[in-house]
Amino acid sequence: MEKFKSFDSTVMPLNIENIDTDQIIPARFLKATTRDGFGDNLFRDWRYDSDNKLIGEFELNRIKNNSKILLAGRNFGCGSSREHAAWAIYDYGFKVVISSFFADIFKNNALNNGLLVIKLEDKVVDRIFKKVSDEENTLFHVDLESQIFNSLNGEIYEKFDINEYNKTCLINGYDNIDYLLSQKDKILNFEKKYEK
Repeated sequence: MEKFKSFDSTVMPLNIENIDTDQIIPARFLKATTRDGFGDNLFRDWRYDSDNKLIGEFELNRIKNNSKILLAGRNFGCGSSREHAAWAIYDYGFKVVISSFFADIFKNNALNNGLLVIKLEDKVVDRIFKKVSDEENTLFHVDLESQIFNSLNGEIYEKFDINEYNKTCLINGYDNIDYLLSQKDKILNFEKKYEK
């Protein structure tokens, strides 16, 4: 996986609650077995009409800010377990999703696929939505090492939680196997210590 680096970006606001995995990536697009190309169908039924034309009012079509941060309403990623949902978000270009609540399965799928999820309080998420509504091009900074999300103008400054395992994997670009291999010497030393 790609190593997660700190960055500055605008925010893409999607102020909708209970976005499920079928809305993120509809089931008819799940036939592929590699991660490539899923971003083209992210929020497909919200981005395109029945004639396959872009729906201009939908945020991802209306706001052209090349954001790496998706800001979503409460209960993001609910519904069926679908790793492809994380693939689609990441392939579209987002590196971070922020919400006040994530479905556990989506959260784990996202973190295991290089996508940072940041859970913030409802009132903080509302403040970010308001800020972005007032000024679409407000820049925010994501610092995984320090676990800080903030606006560059200083109005918003929040610490976020992430477990050490996921943090280590994201920073180093590890998947589960890579992480185990990185611990090989420790594992071998442990085994030697308890050999009979």
